[in-house]
Amino acid sequence: MEIQQKLINDCINGERRAEYELYKITFSYLMSICIRYTRNQDKAKEVLNMGFYRVLTNLKKYKTEVPFKSWIRRVMINTLINEYKKEKVHYGNMVYVEDYYETDKYSEINEAITRIDAREVSDFIAKLPPASQQVFNLYFMDGFKHKEIAELLNITEGTSKWHLNSAREKLKEMLKERAENKSMIEVPINLDSK
Repeated sequence: MEIQQKLINDCINGERRAEYELYKITFSYLMSICIRYTRNQDKAKEVLNMGFYRVLTNLKKYKTEVPFKSWIRRVMINTLINEYKKEKVHYGNMVYVEDYYETDKYSEINEAITRIDAREVSDFIAKLPPASQQVFNLYFMDGFKHKEIAELLNITEGTSKWHLNSAREKLKEMLKERAENKSMIEVPINLDSK
C-alpha cells in the first residue's frame, strides 16, 4: 500500500475526495486488523470507521519519517484497545494472575498445523475468550511485548503472560481436536476381513 504525500496533504486540508480515496486504499488493510480483534463483521466495520476518523483527525501529527502503513496500524490498534476497554466491563471475565512465569510448555507444531488453512486458524482465534484473544493478537500478530500489552490493557505483565499461555493451550486443544476429527474422516476403514 503506497500512499502519496499529496493525498495525505489533501486530507489534512479537508478535501472530501481525498479522504474517500484514502479510505478506499486503506480499507482492506484496516479491516483485516479489525476482524482480528473483534468477534464479528459488524463490530469490525464500526471500529474501522471510528479508527479511520481518528486517522483523519490526527493526520497533522503524522511524521513522514514513519511509514504511513505502520502509523495507521498503530492508530487502529489503539482505537481497538480503547473500544475493548469500554466493553471489558460487559465481558466480566478478565482473569488477573500476578505471579505467573512463562514455562517451556508451549503448543507444539505438529503435522495438523501443516494441513490447516488460515481461515481455520482465524476461526480458532475468534473462539478464544475476549481477553486472551486480545493479548494473543497483540503479542503474535502485532509484535507487542508483554510490558507494552500490560500498559495498553491496564493489566500486569503476569496477567498478559497468563492470557497468552491460556490462548496457546486453548488453541492447542482446538488443533488437537481438529486433527482427531480429520484423522477419523480421512482414514479409510476396511470392514472386510481376510
